[in-house]
Amino acid sequence: MGREKPGMRSILFAVLLACSGTGLAAPTILVFGDSLSAAYGIPQNAGWVALLAERLEQTKSNYTVVNASISGETSAGGAARIGAALAKSKPAIVIVELGANDGLRGLPIAQMKTNLKTIVQAAKRQSARVIVVGMLLPPNYGAQYVNAFRAAFRDVARDERVAFVPLLFEGVPDKREMFQADNLHPSDEAQPIMMENVWRRLAAMVNAAPK
Repeated sequence: MGREKPGMRSILFAVLLACSGTGLAAPTILVFGDSLSAAYGIPQNAGWVALLAERLEQTKSNYTVVNASISGETSAGGAARIGAALAKSKPAIVIVELGANDGLRGLPIAQMKTNLKTIVQAAKRQSARVIVVGMLLPPNYGAQYVNAFRAAFRDVARDERVAFVPLLFEGVPDKREMFQADNLHPSDEAQPIMMENVWRRLAAMVNAAPK
């Protein structure tokens, strides 16, 4: 998936609602993904991460959303930079949306799982709660690879005992208007559905957290 300019690597969506008189910084949700989370090919404010920040604001949450997603990123790239991302944002929650580019390149699934576990474990060591987001490949990659690829995300979430979104694209109709010209990246029309898929897992976390 497309590589974006370095200057666009990290976008901070400010949902800075003051913590009533405490003077404490708002807790952070780190979205750590690839072009599917980086709003590739569409306006930044139309992407599902921006919509998630809006939902948090609407629900009077005091969380800040930091989008550290990079277009073209693989799980290996994510594993290499997770430490710096955690040190910079100090998140309370990490949403891991990586692996699509591994699959599209036909990279070894076992290595992808290892990389994803490295990311999840790094977040857990910082006492962050984690959501792993699942992906799906087109059938032309072969049933064996496609099935193993999809199961890998479930396995990582199960083994690491973290929250799991089975499929970012769940409920997105297979219609032309839902995808960009490359037929890979979702259009702005698909973004609200993607956001709701993540929100269903995230809502309990932010609602259970002390305000």
